[in-house]
Amino acid sequence: CGVVLKNQTDSVEDELELSAVRHRPEGLEQLEAQTRFSRKELQILYRGFKNECPSGVVNEETFKDIYAQFFPQGDASTYAHFLFNAFDTDHNGSVSFEDFVMGLSILLRGTVQEKLIWAFNLYDINKDGYITKEEMLDIMKAIYDMMGKCTYPVLKEETPRQHVEVFFQKMDKNKDGVVTIDEFIDCCQNDENIMRSMHLFENVL
Repeated sequence: CGVVLKNQTDSVEDELELSAVRHRPEGLEQLEAQTRFSRKELQILYRGFKNECPSGVVNEETFKDIYAQFFPQGDASTYAHFLFNAFDTDHNGSVSFEDFVMGLSILLRGTVQEKLIWAFNLYDINKDGYITKEEMLDIMKAIYDMMGKCTYPVLKEETPRQHVEVFFQKMDKNKDGVVTIDEFIDCCQNDENIMRSMHLFENVL
């Protein structure tokens, strides 16, 4: 009797787990077609994701906790907030395994063009299709905060703003006060210094 009960309990738990996890391995075939990961890699990523997030989705607080572990020397919460919004493509307040893998595929194996489109989306905080100087400054400050005083021991308060002034002047070709995706991509691809600086952001993504 005990064995039968245990088996029933196990199957109920399995059912519960399957209903709780929205993205199950059956979807890996579709994700394999949509990303640059192999089935084996997707299975490993799924296992890790499910381990960290048994419900199958990550909320913003969990995301911030994960980033805090990677950058203990600084305050990563603001950058994690912006990054979370970039991963949360349907803006429903949670990042599913699918959202996570699609973003990761671009960041790790995407073309330069795809990475720049993703970066533009990160900087375009209010998602209106333009980057303003203030949006760029918010992201830049968040990166400096996350890197912490150890990385930039003699960093002056105005340094992020100075960086943004230089970037923005180069990018805003028609001087209308906003940067479009075309201006952003064009400027980044044609400027060695910006492409080099982009690596700083790739390292923290």
